[in-house]
Amino acid sequence: MIKIKAFKAIKPAKNIAEMLISPPYDILTLNDCKNLVKNNPYSLIHITRSEVDLAPNINPYSEEVYLKAKENLDNFIKNGYLTPDNKEKIYVYREIKGSQRQIGFVVCNYVYDYVNGFIKKHENTRKDKEEDRINHLKYTKCQVEPVFLIYRKNHILNEILEMTELTEPYISVKSKDGVEHTLWDIENSHVINKIIKEFQGIDYLYIADGHHRIASSVNYALRMDENNSQKEFREYQYFMSVIFPEEQLTILPYNRAVVDIDGLSKDNFIKLVSQNFTVSSAKPNDGEYGFKPKEKGEIGMYVGGEWFLLRIKDNLFVKDDSIKSLDVSILQDYLLEPILNIKDPRTDKRIEFIGGVKGTEYLKEIVDSGRFKVSFSMYPTSMEELLRVSDCNLLMPPKSTWFEPKLISGLFLHLID
Repeated sequence: MIKIKAFKAIKPAKNIAEMLISPPYDILTLNDCKNLVKNNPYSLIHITRSEVDLAPNINPYSEEVYLKAKENLDNFIKNGYLTPDNKEKIYVYREIKGSQRQIGFVVCNYVYDYVNGFIKKHENTRKDKEEDRINHLKYTKCQVEPVFLIYRKNHILNEILEMTELTEPYISVKSKDGVEHTLWDIENSHVINKIIKEFQGIDYLYIADGHHRIASSVNYALRMDENNSQKEFREYQYFMSVIFPEEQLTILPYNRAVVDIDGLSKDNFIKLVSQNFTVSSAKPNDGEYGFKPKEKGEIGMYVGGEWFLLRIKDNLFVKDDSIKSLDVSILQDYLLEPILNIKDPRTDKRIEFIGGVKGTEYLKEIVDSGRFKVSFSMYPTSMEELLRVSDCNLLMPPKSTWFEPKLISGLFLHLID
C-alpha cells in the first residue's frame, strides 16, 4: 500500500518561470552552472548549486555553500520569484519532447515506504553525494528537486491524468533543450482523495531517477525522527516526487568512455577483447557518424579511428540471470574489469558515463580528440529489465539507464518545515 499526500508546492512567478527553471543539479558541471547563472539572477541554480555565488575555489561541501543556498531560497521567496501555495494540492506535470510525451502526478511520498521496500531502487548511492543533499535539506528545509518514480499500468490514474490534461494549466514553459513543461493544479478534494486511495491499492513504486535525492530525504527524516519518539506527523517524513505510468517512459542508453586502454596497443587490446566477444567491423548507422546497436546483446566500440561490433560469446552469456544478462553487466564483467582493470565503475576516475541523448557522434569525437582512448555505445536497458531487477530487490551496475526527457527543476518545490 503506497502512502502519498497533497502538499503546498512553492511555484515560480509566471513571468520569470522560463528563466528560473534549470536542469537537475546532478547532471551539471560547475562550468555548466556558471554559464546558466550568467546574467540570470532568477536561475534555480543559485539555490541548488549555490557555490556559483561564492569564491571560485570554495569547497562545494562546506557549510558556507549550504548557508548561501538558504539565503538565496529565502530571498527568492521574499522577492516573489517563488511563492508557496496557500492550500495543499496534488499537481500534474507533463513533458513533451518531439513525439515523446509523459505525464504524471506530483505528490509527496512517505519516506517509510522506501524504508520498508515498497518503493524499489535499482542502483546504489554514494555516501558523499548523499551527505551533500542531506546538508542541503538540513540548512534550506526544502526539497528543491523531485524524485522520478514509476507506477505500473493503472487505468483509473491514467484517466485522471487524461481528464486533467483537458483543463487549463497553471503554467507552460519551454526549457533551453526544447522540451515543453506544463503544470496543472488539482484542488478538488474529491479528486485528490480518489488519487490517494488509488495509490493505496498499488503494491510498489519504482525509482527511475533520483536515487541520491530519495536516499538523502529518507536519511534526513530518519535522523530527525530519532528525536521524534512518538513518530508524530512531520512534513519532513514526506519527499516530493513525480510519478509516471511505465508505458509512457523512454529509456536511452548510458554509454561509456575510458581514458586509456591500460597501456595496450590497439591490436593487443582487440585481441584480448576477442577472447570473450566476437569482434567484427561496424559501419556507422545511416545519417550518423557512429555505430548504434540495433538490438540487445550488441555493443559498439570505437577505438583507434574504427568502429567495431561486439557480441558476448554464447558460452559466457547467462540468460536467466537478471543482472548478468544486462548489456551493461556484460561490458563490465567481460571487458572493463578483466581487460581495463576498472573494478568499481562508481569511483574509478578513468571511466566516464555519457547519456544517450548525446549520440554516437559524441563518442567518436571524444576519442578522436585524444581525451579518451575507447568509447562504447550501448543498447538501452528496457523497462521490463528495470522492473524485473527491482522486483527481485537486486541492483544494476551504476549508470544503467538514462531517462529522457529529464525532469525540469524549479516548477515545484517542497518546504519540509
